[in-house]
Amino acid sequence: MATVNSILAELKSKGSESTRKIYSRHGMPLDRVLGVSTANLKSIAKTIRKQQALAYELYATGIMDAMYLAGMVADGAQMSREQLNEWAEGAADMQMISEYTVPWVTVESEHARELALEWMASKQERIAAAGWCTYSGLLSIRPDSELDLKEIEGLLATIVKKIGSAQNRVRYTMNGFVIAVGCFVKPLSKQAKAAARQIGSITVDMGETACKVPDAIAYIEKVEAMGRLGQKKKTIRC
Repeated sequence: MATVNSILAELKSKGSESTRKIYSRHGMPLDRVLGVSTANLKSIAKTIRKQQALAYELYATGIMDAMYLAGMVADGAQMSREQLNEWAEGAADMQMISEYTVPWVTVESEHARELALEWMASKQERIAAAGWCTYSGLLSIRPDSELDLKEIEGLLATIVKKIGSAQNRVRYTMNGFVIAVGCFVKPLSKQAKAAARQIGSITVDMGETACKVPDAIAYIEKVEAMGRLGQKKKTIRC
């Protein structure tokens, strides 16, 4: 049976310097990155499915690749509020973890909405970004009947008011929230587009990458043109 040491050994064997450099350009600390491609991580994840305890051990290593893998394997529905908070706190300096891994598992939890709101109010950039990503994830998978539409409208208004002064990654994830509302919550699509127009283009430091901030209005209108407004996802894992 796989152990944390055997999985770490496999991760090290599949790491490459070129992938390490790519992750580094996206802001990941080189001393905590092995350079394993997401394709290889997905292959490894298939071999350790449903091994919840192992996922916890992998996350606790503090190694980005292992933490990302843990998010592919863990069942967020089995995680306590305390564990989810620990994962959010443990994502320091790693936006791939705070904006992907942590939301992946949190949206599966009964505590998802309350944690998202709590995190969004944090003064810590990674925590707030995780909160906005988590709420965006909820919008993409939960039926509109299970969403608080008035609360979501209020959050759009908050973004319009505060995005300009928000921290770097918080600006990025706020913009993503507007897109999520516009694309996945059909009753609020018009409100999301109105918010997007008020916000206009935003500036985010994307590090040493060619990545660009999605234009919210253009993104929503593209989805609308394809007739896909309101279509929900089964999962937010990628």
